[in-house]
Amino acid sequence: MNTFIIAEIGINHNGDIKIAKKLIDGAVEAGCDMVKFQKRTLDLVYTQEELNKPRESPWGTTNRQQKEGLEFGETEYDEIDRYCKQKNIEWTASAWDVPSQLFLRKYDLNYHKVASPMLTYTDLLQTIAEEGKHTFISTGMSTMEQITNAVEIFKKANCSYELMHCNSTYPMKLEDANLRVIETLRNEYGCNVGYSGHESGIIVSCAAVALGATSVERHITLDRAMYGSDQAASLELTGLNRLTAYIRDIELSLGSAEKKIHPSEVPAMLKLRKH
Repeated sequence: MNTFIIAEIGINHNGDIKIAKKLIDGAVEAGCDMVKFQKRTLDLVYTQEELNKPRESPWGTTNRQQKEGLEFGETEYDEIDRYCKQKNIEWTASAWDVPSQLFLRKYDLNYHKVASPMLTYTDLLQTIAEEGKHTFISTGMSTMEQITNAVEIFKKANCSYELMHCNSTYPMKLEDANLRVIETLRNEYGCNVGYSGHESGIIVSCAAVALGATSVERHITLDRAMYGSDQAASLELTGLNRLTAYIRDIELSLGSAEKKIHPSEVPAMLKLRKH
């Protein structure tokens, strides 16, 4: 089974649909299976106090202005939906509140995504699960008990799901990757387990695939030096191309668990075992 590769554009488009399209093009060229965005209703996700805090950004001097500048609306998502269909790539967005999830229903998406911060948001999980779409559930910042509670919601709704091991630091230190948790989650819940990474570079993501991750999600950007909190933990498009190529090579090299003499070994066997 091929690893399902998700290119997370998130908010790295910086409010510009042209940048979003360039990132979609990069994901298509790299052979990714899906691109992902983020959708928020700001006045539900953040307190007024938080939104009113001072913050210098290209869009103004408050948190609200910054977050409004990064938030796509219906016009942009209509274009994203059209463009992804034209480019023959799946897309989805991780909703951070129930109205945002209901908004996404307009697009009849084939997949949904639960971001790590939302794993304990019961109302949102129930809204997602009732749609019955295959859902990737990131598990950063979460205990096994919290993961179990989320899994039970999807089981009760008979909704297909896949857990994603994750560490929610941006960027993540190598020593915090704890990739053996992939096996722990697989054994505990008997489901597919992927990996959502925020590290610099690609080696951890490749190791996750070697350990059996069934999906890999990485943030992508045109330039890691661009404005934005997620840029430093993102892959530029050249890095994304390397990652997808390496993942496909790893899949090929893993082969089967059966020990056998390969036809390619026979000439060497006949030559080197003449005695």
